[in-house]
Amino acid sequence: MTGENLIEQPETLLPAEPEVIEALRRAGSADLGSVVVAHPTSSLAWVVLADLAHLEGRTIEEYAFARVGYHRGLDALRKAGWHGHGPVKWTHEPNRGVLRALYALRRAAREIGEIDEFDRLTTFLNDADHTVISRIEQETITPDGYRANDPAPPTEAFFIRGEN
Repeated sequence: MTGENLIEQPETLLPAEPEVIEALRRAGSADLGSVVVAHPTSSLAWVVLADLAHLEGRTIEEYAFARVGYHRGLDALRKAGWHGHGPVKWTHEPNRGVLRALYALRRAAREIGEIDEFDRLTTFLNDADHTVISRIEQETITPDGYRANDPAPPTEAFFIRGEN
């Protein structure tokens, strides 16, 4: 028998959120909550709050923010045609908010001793994209939620003085 492989699932591609990205760029750490209020369905907005709480050592808030981002992410994935399994690749940038929310919830679950949830989320992330955990762990998170592969601050933070 030949035909379509019914086991292989198509990649889920979430829509871009340029308005959320712009709002996050404009917001300072103290204003991140207003971004969530303006965009409550955005996993990206929720995970930036979770990352900030993580950096500040507020584990319970980190867990709560990540949990909401996770659920908003599941809603977005289902709306995009995802049926509970199949690839959700990091290389498609709009997928990153959901994947980061899953990772943040996984991290917070480990921090509070929810090992079963940590293991379940590890499997979920690996099934979605086997590279995502290592990619996220190679990034730097700054207090304003910025993530970059280069841990150096923006160049305008440096002053070079001299005669030559």
